[in-house]
Amino acid sequence: MNVLLIGSGGREHALAWRLAQSKGISTLYAAPGNPGIAEHATLVTLDPADHRAVIDFCHRHSIGFVVIGPEAPLVDGLADNIRTMGLPVFGPNKAAAQLEGSKGFTKDICTRAKIPTAAYAKVTSRDGAMAALADFGLPVVIKADGLAAGKGVTVAMTRAEAEDAIADLFSVPKAEAVIEEFLDGEEVSLFVLTDGTALMPFGTAQDHKRVGDGDTGPNTGGMGAYSPAPVLTPELQQQAIDAIVAPTIAAMAAAGMPFSGVLYAGLMLTAEGPKLIEYNARFGDPECQVLMLRYQGDLLELLLAVANGTLGDQPAPDFADETALTVVMAANGYPGTPEAGGSIAGIDAAEADGARVFQAGTRRNGKTLVASGGRVLAVTAMAPTIAAAQAAAYDAVAKIDFPSGFNRKDIGWREIARQG
Repeated sequence: MNVLLIGSGGREHALAWRLAQSKGISTLYAAPGNPGIAEHATLVTLDPADHRAVIDFCHRHSIGFVVIGPEAPLVDGLADNIRTMGLPVFGPNKAAAQLEGSKGFTKDICTRAKIPTAAYAKVTSRDGAMAALADFGLPVVIKADGLAAGKGVTVAMTRAEAEDAIADLFSVPKAEAVIEEFLDGEEVSLFVLTDGTALMPFGTAQDHKRVGDGDTGPNTGGMGAYSPAPVLTPELQQQAIDAIVAPTIAAMAAAGMPFSGVLYAGLMLTAEGPKLIEYNARFGDPECQVLMLRYQGDLLELLLAVANGTLGDQPAPDFADETALTVVMAANGYPGTPEAGGSIAGIDAAEADGARVFQAGTRRNGKTLVASGGRVLAVTAMAPTIAAAQAAAYDAVAKIDFPSGFNRKDIGWREIARQG
């Protein structure tokens, strides 16, 4: 079967690497891809926003299955248009992708289905947001309603910070926002595959959103992650599935917009139990990198079962018992304006001892690999313990020559501290 993978980031590199190992693939194409993805797939110059061009490519190259990696094409309805041509797609339709595309939509679903989450107010103007602030204590969470690449969230510790965040969000036309109660606890990510009816837990992870060591500084798209996340015990995972994920899947189906794909639940483990922070409608980045390193099965077979509505016939996914940990190397300036064009070398040396370097924001300048985005590399390793996985990942980081880049030095610190 010929397969088309949509996307160009570290998540898509991890998916391409794992898909390329599936026995059922004849040719794997990737659009637009990146130099790392090119090691596993044939790159295609296609703009995912040009749905007609994507569909024409699928017809001309006898594509039998499309995997959509990033959230923007899902929210834009690419999956809908491909499905109208009779092709199976991994990823939700536009209506279901609102679970990520609109925080207000998700909050309303939670209210109707009695899903535990933070108290909230949807606001559509600066004045309305300022008025709604009076209903919340401090700290308070201010979120842009639409897609923000993981960076449209402010945890305001003071009223002045909250007002500044609101002013910033409503400085653009037609802005909408959600103001939320601050939830106290530890964040964790739960991944669940679903075909709209059946659901299958697909691993846990813990991301590191803040740019600086010790979880300091502004939010980013993610500076590193590890999997599994032991803080989400089997009992807590089942509680989250029963109280949060399963009711969401049922509510979406009842509303006539069944969700098919991977549902990524960002959870806060509070004193009252798991509560939903937000949903993503695709694999996380960099969580996908650690999940794919641990996953031992045939990814094509599993994703096809999701797309074809036969997930209930599949056995539980096979994951290595070991811990995978990834360290993101970002370009100087990120999460602001990243420095572009910095040279990168040493990836082969980094991978010599078993680590895997997934490329995100890279391009070729002649024969030289250079940075072309904020998050540039995800240096990933697996070992029997999180401490050993951390050591292996940072050993690999040390072998990479990326003078215009930086990385956090403490990925996995919470779990390592817990394990003593």
